[in-house]
Amino acid sequence: MQPSSPTPANVTIGILALQGAFAEHQVMLQKASLKRRVVIVLVRQQEDLDKCDALIIPGGESTTIALLARLAGLLEPMREFLKTKPVWGTCAGAILLSRWVEGAKKGGQELLGGISVTIERNGFGSQVESFEAPLEVEGLRESNRPFHGVFIRAPVVIGLNPSPTDPPIQIISRISPSLLPASQTVVPLDEDDTDPRDPRTIVALRQGLHLLTTFHPELTKDDRFHEYFVRECVLPTVTSRSSSPA
Repeated sequence: MQPSSPTPANVTIGILALQGAFAEHQVMLQKASLKRRVVIVLVRQQEDLDKCDALIIPGGESTTIALLARLAGLLEPMREFLKTKPVWGTCAGAILLSRWVEGAKKGGQELLGGISVTIERNGFGSQVESFEAPLEVEGLRESNRPFHGVFIRAPVVIGLNPSPTDPPIQIISRISPSLLPASQTVVPLDEDDTDPRDPRTIVALRQGLHLLTTFHPELTKDDRFHEYFVRECVLPTVTSRSSSPA
């Protein structure tokens, strides 16, 4: 039996850099309190993606990002990437990471389909209905300190739809139902033991390797969500791959 490979000293995280708030994610990763050195790659073509251990898809305009990704030849490589490596989608990135979408523009919306949820594009309303709210987030460093959630034309999770073979969905943050827009009606309790409350209050969740946030952690001065992604989603997979037999 061959000895396992040493754990790599660096972790390479890509940020999809076609449109949106990719520069803000880069700044947050650079300042984050991490136990491993992170190499950041701005992903604009498949050669960039091939270097990465994980990927962040930023907020922006989901239809535009999807179109530019197709033109760059990145859609199919990203779909293959997320089968084995962690992906985090924020706001527009959360839409792309979802399996189903409602409220798409005419002509539809291309998705990566990494997380088994249905999401409503601009579910929280227009730009003028953007808001900020303190969030309790399970698993964050200093979890007793609220995280400042920034919601800008944010999507809304309207359904959890895991199949029996999908990894379980872990809800890590919700907002108060009182913050839902008037267009969103809170549903009564039901028999779904995956999520017995209204999914529309979910603003952060995990499924398998992947992380989804409907808000913009990169637009704050708080690096804890980026530290969480690296610690909980990225490092375990990098360590697992490096310790696999050759």
